[in-house]
Amino acid sequence: MTDMKQFTKAVIRVVHGVVEVLFHFLFKLVYGGPGEQMPPIKDLLLLESASSIARKIRTRKITSVQVLESFIERIEEVNPILNCVVAERYSEARKEAQAIDDLIKSGTIPEETLAKEKPFLGVPFTTKDCIAVKGMIHTSGLARRKNCIAEEDADVIAYLKATGAYPIALTNVSELCMWWESANTLHGRSSNPYNTNHIVGGSSGGEGCLQGAAGSAFGIGSDIGGSIRMPSFFNGIFGHKPSKFMVSNNGQYPTPITIDQMSFLGIGPMCRRAEDLLPLLKIIAGKNAAELRLDEPVDVKQLNFYYQDSDMGSVAVSPVHHEIKELFGKISVHLEKAHGVKTKKVAIQRFRKSGPIWFANMKTPNGPSFQEQLANLEGSINPYLELVKWCFGRSDHTFIGIATALADKGGCKFGDDKHTHLVEEKGRLRREMEDLLGDDGVFLYPTHPTAAPFHNEPLVKPFNFSYTAIINVLGFPATNIPMGLNSEGLPIGVQVVANTKNDRLCLAVAVELEKAFGGWVPPSVEA
Repeated sequence: MTDMKQFTKAVIRVVHGVVEVLFHFLFKLVYGGPGEQMPPIKDLLLLESASSIARKIRTRKITSVQVLESFIERIEEVNPILNCVVAERYSEARKEAQAIDDLIKSGTIPEETLAKEKPFLGVPFTTKDCIAVKGMIHTSGLARRKNCIAEEDADVIAYLKATGAYPIALTNVSELCMWWESANTLHGRSSNPYNTNHIVGGSSGGEGCLQGAAGSAFGIGSDIGGSIRMPSFFNGIFGHKPSKFMVSNNGQYPTPITIDQMSFLGIGPMCRRAEDLLPLLKIIAGKNAAELRLDEPVDVKQLNFYYQDSDMGSVAVSPVHHEIKELFGKISVHLEKAHGVKTKKVAIQRFRKSGPIWFANMKTPNGPSFQEQLANLEGSINPYLELVKWCFGRSDHTFIGIATALADKGGCKFGDDKHTHLVEEKGRLRREMEDLLGDDGVFLYPTHPTAAPFHNEPLVKPFNFSYTAIINVLGFPATNIPMGLNSEGLPIGVQVVANTKNDRLCLAVAVELEKAFGGWVPPSVEA
């Protein structure tokens, strides 16, 4: 029986490989080329970190109004090309920026107090259209929610506002945030700033795209299977998924159904500069920030570095591209030369079950089903009817949304033997990783096996998200670190993982590797 299983898996790998190569060739015929030309970044303010911008605002070197207008101008410049922003509040933001400038000019609050109590005073930011911003749409890319307006801020938005930052726009997502290309029937499809023929990822794809294009000082995303880290990877920015339960998910839609799903979902920062990650996480973690010990210094020389450059051969998952695999060697060389630190390559076999483990652990005992969620929990759609309507361009849903509804009842059932086995495998893998990492270890792993695919290409490689998804079910913190562009001009990078509540180790490694390899590469800068 075991031999037959191995033979079947080998056949599936071969067939999937052939299909993937064939369709990549076909997609290249349709989408091959440089894409639409991105306007160059003319305003050097857009190149600065949010932390730097905040310092300059409170020391009166620049004004919040000036910063806001710079980002509004950039959004209006790039959005017709990228389609990443789906709603804005520029009028309200202008009033807020002016009030902040008036406060600073008055001198009633000492600069030191502002730095401590309102570290991002005057800094405009954006978030994805599934995280509630009071008075703005809250659709999650679902047609039936097109008229939904958020009545209250999500907790993370409220925390950021309390520190002086203010939201200016919402960004595009996949339908119900459950796919890794950001496209829906309400707002359309977003395109990659490095090549508009390629995807931005999902579900925080619009946010990753806008950050990569320098259209916002920083962003906030959410991640239940890689939805912060994949868009960050595809768009060449930093993105951090926090440790489980450390950041409030209140105000995120869809709402996790079970406590397990709540532990998988993490809301976190997305930004171009690594120095912004820690102070932003400190804010959005609220009262839980103390548990993360973010003020404790981290000496990279004292960390144990482990890496694995593949998932050991998952079925129906793309092999890791050689340019991504080469990054681990470059990192190892840097760490040894700069700090005398030797990395250790490991081979954790259970990673080849990443996809099945994630799908099993996402199962719920009694719904709601995905087709009910597509109806906004007001009844249920008929996925077969919607598929027919989609063929004639009449459905309010995306093909992948309909397909997900059809496949929702497939696989293992909650509580059956296979489900129980895969839940137990998650526990075994978690213990194995905890023992490896301890309190001073970090694990470098591919964020994704390839650079950003062409539009629609994820349909023939749907399980590639398993590289990020497995970290969600384990509950560990993880940060995508951009490592430059590949030979085709598309961003590539790696993710760094640490033990639960050791987020600060991930963030320290992000800062270190940004210094060594440059981090975010602007898609275009005026010469």
